[in-house]
Amino acid sequence: MPTITIAMDPTSEEKKKQLIETLTSEASKITGYPPAFFYVYIQEYPVENIGAGGKTVKEIKNQK
Repeated sequence: MPTITIAMDPTSEEKKKQLIETLTSEASKITGYPPAFFYVYIQEYPVENIGAGGKTVKEIKNQK
């Protein structure tokens, strides 16, 4: 069974559902495997535990 894992900051249930549907659909189209074969895992991390460009995502979001 193909597995898709995405790691990100916490997000809404609606966005998770959309991610799962879209990632599954696109991966199915590309690979030719039926959508039922795919497992999608969403790992959520607090914004202070994710860094980019030497700053935490929390700091980056607060700058906007």
